[in-house]
Amino acid sequence: MHVTLEEAQKAIAAAIDKAAELGTCMDIAVVDSGANLKAFIRMDDAWVGSIDIAFKKAKTACFFAMPTGQIGKLSQPGGPLYGIEHSNEGLITFPGGLPIVNTDGILIGAIGVSGSTVEHDHLVAKAGAEAIGLADLPVHPWRT
Repeated sequence: MHVTLEEAQKAIAAAIDKAAELGTCMDIAVVDSGANLKAFIRMDDAWVGSIDIAFKKAKTACFFAMPTGQIGKLSQPGGPLYGIEHSNEGLITFPGGLPIVNTDGILIGAIGVSGSTVEHDHLVAKAGAEAIGLADLPVHPWRT
């Protein structure tokens, strides 16, 4: 099961609204459950360098069914996932990527946002995911 185009567009619209509320410009990517790009937007004046970061945040959150900020905590020196960002042709392990899980608890995709502080990136990603009914993630043994 994959996030639909309609859902992806709804997530992006909500993320744009949140970014505007925060006074920032973002790059926003939504991927399907196979981590393939489903929808993308680069707001006016958003950094070009954040295009790749937004996509990789979405990909990372999808591959591991975890918020990228949680993966970041696990990938610090001495942590159990140290060095993981070098796998899968490059991952991003700081906040701004969230899995999208349907109400049946099934991962249907992910959203990745980049262009501001990691706190703002997370808030914008959260607004996008919640716009299409983000459910609680299934229990995962590495989630803290």
